[in-house]
Amino acid sequence: MAYQPIENYGIVGNMRTAALVSIDGSVDWFCYPYFDSPSVFGAILDSKRGGYFQISAVGRNVKHKQLYWPSTNILVTRFLLADGIAEVEDFMPVGLPPGSAGYRALYRRVRSVKGSVRISVVCRPAFDYGRQGHETELQEGGALFSSKTLKFALCTTLPLRIEEQDELTTVSSEFLLEEGKSQVFIFRGMDDGEASQAPPSEDEAEQMFQTTVKFWQKWLSGCT
Repeated sequence: MAYQPIENYGIVGNMRTAALVSIDGSVDWFCYPYFDSPSVFGAILDSKRGGYFQISAVGRNVKHKQLYWPSTNILVTRFLLADGIAEVEDFMPVGLPPGSAGYRALYRRVRSVKGSVRISVVCRPAFDYGRQGHETELQEGGALFSSKTLKFALCTTLPLRIEEQDELTTVSSEFLLEEGKSQVFIFRGMDDGEASQAPPSEDEAEQMFQTTVKFWQKWLSGCT
């Protein structure tokens, strides 16, 4: 995994923490639950052991572009292929009460804008700057990552597989996304004893997206 220059990153956040997303769709920096907490994804510092969460289009000569949804902190990473276009929308829901479903979550929605596009998903956390090991368990509706101090769920309707790479456990999937279709992935912090949450429906994901859009547009309008 090659290092990206810092200008090839966008940022999303919820005013408590933030994630850096590279132009090739990889979350390479994410501390949880606060800005100054240890990292869960840290490939921007160590590409082999830092951990990352990548959603990308599979193909030759893929071109990339990043932009923000107008007047929001929602990041759109676009993949331009010879026969198709796909994009990933990254955001952390804001304006929600503590304990609600999206309060501690990173939402990643991938959609095919044009043509059928093959999508690759790779999630490999590395807790505490890669110093702390964790267990990985596949469940109905995704995967569960458990360390001594933190627990995360990756929620998805797609089947996942586990493999070991560079002493880190990797959860991955590859699928064909038809034009006009989308898939939602949620990476969320879990409390001890909390049951994993089922992936949201398309309507629920869209509602969370629109709630986040309205929050940022209202917040930013108040800053001008």
